[in-house]
Amino acid sequence: MNAHNIAFTAPHFAATEAGTLILKQGGTAVEAMVAAAAAISVVYPHMNSIGGDSFWLIDYPNQSTPTAIDACGRAPKNVDAYKNANQMPERGGLSALTQAATLRGWQKALEVDEHAVLPLSTILGPAIKLAREGFTVTKSLQAGCEKLATVANTNGAFKALYIPNGKPLQAGQHFKNPKLANTFEHLAKHGLSAFYEGPLADSFAADLASAGSIITPADIANTQADVVAPLSANLSGINCYNLPAPTQGVHSLQIIGAVNKLKYNANTEADWTHLIVEATKQSFTHRPTLWADPEALGDDYKNALTDDRLNELANNIDMSQAKNWPFNTEPGDTVWMAARDKNGQLVSFIQSIYWEFGSGILMSEGGFVWNNRGLSFSLNTNETNVLKAHKKPAHTLNPALAKFDDGRRLAYGTMGGEGQPQTQAAVFTGYAWRNKSITQAVSDPRWLLGRTWGDTSTNLKIEHNLALQIQDELNQRGHDWVSVENNNEMMGHAGAILDTPTTLEAATDPRSDGRATVSSTQ
Repeated sequence: MNAHNIAFTAPHFAATEAGTLILKQGGTAVEAMVAAAAAISVVYPHMNSIGGDSFWLIDYPNQSTPTAIDACGRAPKNVDAYKNANQMPERGGLSALTQAATLRGWQKALEVDEHAVLPLSTILGPAIKLAREGFTVTKSLQAGCEKLATVANTNGAFKALYIPNGKPLQAGQHFKNPKLANTFEHLAKHGLSAFYEGPLADSFAADLASAGSIITPADIANTQADVVAPLSANLSGINCYNLPAPTQGVHSLQIIGAVNKLKYNANTEADWTHLIVEATKQSFTHRPTLWADPEALGDDYKNALTDDRLNELANNIDMSQAKNWPFNTEPGDTVWMAARDKNGQLVSFIQSIYWEFGSGILMSEGGFVWNNRGLSFSLNTNETNVLKAHKKPAHTLNPALAKFDDGRRLAYGTMGGEGQPQTQAAVFTGYAWRNKSITQAVSDPRWLLGRTWGDTSTNLKIEHNLALQIQDELNQRGHDWVSVENNNEMMGHAGAILDTPTTLEAATDPRSDGRATVSSTQ
């Protein structure tokens, strides 16, 4: 029997420390995840905040299907302000269009976890300490601040905190966020609902209104999170789970489902890269009918993971020739984390504000930025994902979890916008079908099909070491590709926890500032 009984992985070590602290106190994986979600919103504020969304998969060893929680904010009651717009605003008040639902998700997760008994003051303690006493700025946070320094329509509160005196925060600098510490202390005392009603919520609504956002106090108060049925696909004795629409979980499962049909044709590194890239193209081609608010989707979505549809996708893949790729894909910044507690509860969790620093509108009393997830909506009335009142936007976030017939469980995921399904496929196939350890599967050189920040090209980006290995085969198969530097943050911050009947392992991505820990409560 394995002596280690708790594990945590996150893309910033402070979040891992916060989660592990709760686990060592006997807390559940859900409680540890809330602690880490709060902590990482402090130290990785460009990647996520409490002004964004989150999604959960929560599992026990003897549970047939994981519990899924959708904490996705909706569009406001009135969206007339966008009626004559030609495109969705990228930053500023009008880009702050959807509710901030992540705390409703934390709340729902704690409600459904019957073993969660720790007070909020304990759970939020690490985040309060980090915000109050400060932390060291990372290169990743510096890069985020530098990018936002070039954006004109951030608000004054944002500039004062992250670009003081016109100078972006610098790596190595000690940084404090007392307003965010105050916010977490208020929530610890009054409950997570105090984010949505009362003086805090009123101050958020005032900040949003002064920036030109159409979100009202009523929109904030009406924010909700829901327990939903997870999507699933059985792939050769492995039950794979993800979140349903509006997330791109359906694409993540379609891609590995199509790869499963052709995996015996993949013998080399080039074969596997080609196969996953081509499966990605096949799945993403169907985005217009698969990726939107679930209430707007029809039969294509309902049939997306049937054996017939997966065979159809696989049959369109030519192992010797790349298909053309004319589609745009969207980047995105996110945090994915996983936890396993002493009782075997396993959590796969993801939280985001969409683009780096979201809307760039900082809550002057709250100390955090509001998301710009509404940018995902279309303004084309003929599209499934068209903006409408109370509608959920197409959402890149999708945490993954797999349960093997022999009792193994794998929680895995990544940040990276529409790179998420691609990186998930690389990690999952690496471990499940290529005999890699989870550390190898997470850290090995990767690729990204599509557009990255500040880049208009939609070609295939491949990390240098992998490109050297497979470049001839890529050219022979007609791929449009370019080499990028190794350990590139554009490839996402992946991670995994592997829980088997006899062992427990955790892995984090060398592309992040993360840490993975496995230890014991004894």
